[in-house]
Amino acid sequence: MPGRSYYIETYGCSLAEFDSRVMESALEGAGFRRASSIDEADFIIVNTCAVRLDTEQRIVERLVELRSRYPGRGLVVAGCLAKARPGLISRVAPGASMLSPQNAQRVVEAVEALERGSRLVALDGVRDTSWIPLKPDGVTATIMIQEGCLGDCSFCITKIARRQVKSYPPRLIVEAVGKLVSMGVVEVRLTGLDTAVYGVDLPGKPSLADLVNAILDKVEGDYMLRIGMMTPEQAMEIVDELLEAYRDRRVYKYFHIPVQSGDDRVLKTMNRRYTVEDYRRLHSKIKTWYPEAMIATDIIVGHPGEDEEAFENTVRLVRELRFEKIHIAQYTIRPHTRAAAMPQVADWIKKIRSSRLARIAEEIGYEIMAGYKGKIVEAIVTEEGFREGSLVGRLNNYIPVIIPREGGLLGSKVKVRIKDNTFFDLRGEILGVVKQLEMPQRG
Repeated sequence: MPGRSYYIETYGCSLAEFDSRVMESALEGAGFRRASSIDEADFIIVNTCAVRLDTEQRIVERLVELRSRYPGRGLVVAGCLAKARPGLISRVAPGASMLSPQNAQRVVEAVEALERGSRLVALDGVRDTSWIPLKPDGVTATIMIQEGCLGDCSFCITKIARRQVKSYPPRLIVEAVGKLVSMGVVEVRLTGLDTAVYGVDLPGKPSLADLVNAILDKVEGDYMLRIGMMTPEQAMEIVDELLEAYRDRRVYKYFHIPVQSGDDRVLKTMNRRYTVEDYRRLHSKIKTWYPEAMIATDIIVGHPGEDEEAFENTVRLVRELRFEKIHIAQYTIRPHTRAAAMPQVADWIKKIRSSRLARIAEEIGYEIMAGYKGKIVEAIVTEEGFREGSLVGRLNNYIPVIIPREGGLLGSKVKVRIKDNTFFDLRGEILGVVKQLEMPQRG
């Protein structure tokens, strides 16, 4: 239908990806169609991220470009930046409809307001947790199980955009996983701002472990669950029952638990509610249960209060715990946060420290990955690779293995011999198919 097509761009984390799925489902349910390119779209939706200054600058530049190149197109700016910095969005994209993450389902209203020559600004309210969009990405799918956190970190602007804890009902999540698996999905990613606080707002306070067990008990099939980010202090509250739930072969032995700093004084300045020793104990408990587990972490370099001694403490912790995956970010000032008003570490110092820590992380990662060389492993093929002619498989701890592309392998379990590695993935050759994906009949 002329005048009823949309194009969507998504910035940020898996929560933003889920919100884009919400908007796509709402639009398509109202008769809109997704354009194959931005040039063919009548409406452009930009789903934003607010975590870092460089991302914000990139989004602002993109909005300016879109207004210049497509002056007659309706524009919707959604997501965390719209909620956290509405004044900025109004300055760079006047006339655009604006939606907070909690109002993603109102995208049809936002577009229809533009059709009338008006706009919708919906930045308040709470998330509608009565439905979950069923839009797989190939043989993977992401489900937001909760939004919000119980923390108050000094550096975080996301708490402005996604403050209130709001969990989806277990029944709804179990039902969504079952439907996705019946559609051929083999990897379901359970995501949230802090998945460890799942259920604290629900009647009976079901925990993350309760949710995982309910899915495993009620949804049959060969699929894998990947549990999303958990803050250390909340993970410590539920780790024992969660480790029990991880015994099931259908749960990746993968834990994303950001430490942020290896120095207690900096953690206190960040208003993180744990100590380095607390994190060590949590790490040790996980590795005692699952020595092969991948523990991914985040580290902020150059947060206010980080001196050379504090940075060296972080280096020592990284060398000691030997994380399988580390995301290193230089601290950037975010408005409306306490850290923005603190004395700042010079940019040149942050660059030197982050470069050094990245080299150490790469050395450790390479050593860990090299330990797989020559081994024969099983992997589930989950996605197309970035490299031409490649596919990505996942081991049971979520470590990626790059294999040659062969037809019909997406969603299948394959046997692979590891021939080479980088610091972040493995490279292998396919020895055979263990289990071929049987796609359900449709139509």
